[in-house]
Amino acid sequence: MAAQTEESDCAREQTKAEQDVDQVRQRATRDQQRLDSGAVTSPKDLENLQREIASLAKRQGDLEDVVLEVMERRESAQQRVAELTERVGSVQSKIDDATARRDAAFEEIDGEIATVTKEREVIAGSIPADLLKLYDKLREQQGGIGAAKLYARSCQGCRQELAITELSEIRSAAPDTVIRCENCRRILVRTSESGI
Repeated sequence: MAAQTEESDCAREQTKAEQDVDQVRQRATRDQQRLDSGAVTSPKDLENLQREIASLAKRQGDLEDVVLEVMERRESAQQRVAELTERVGSVQSKIDDATARRDAAFEEIDGEIATVTKEREVIAGSIPADLLKLYDKLREQQGGIGAAKLYARSCQGCRQELAITELSEIRSAAPDTVIRCENCRRILVRTSESGI
């Protein structure tokens, strides 16, 4: 926007400067015609007219320099506008591409959520209600993770290694006993990789 504004300001300035040059040129032409016509006979008036024509020629030259300088600035502004417009187009195409990929990822995630939700409903139906209630409560308290794998004598929820006494208790507990981590209070899931 700033570059476009600068370009339009330069265009207005160029138009005004060109109009000023035209006015000076027309006046110089009129004075030259008066001089050439012989209508002015007084030597003093002739001298003044010649001085004015010379002054107008200098003024015209100065104004033409202004026009050239404004044209250069305008050309520079036009190049900047073109460059920035191209960059905006490039960025917009990247945004459009990223938006399309994001939307596709959202669709894929939504599909996965629907599938996992159905699977969870099936599995949740086979779990005792009190255990499911405990799991949901822990999940809410622990940022979405209510149970963690016991792996190599460490809770994968809080990444803490369990004490030897805790491991002994877990080792001696029945396979269907609900075991919880002493550090983070999550339900511990025992596997063959638990290290007990």
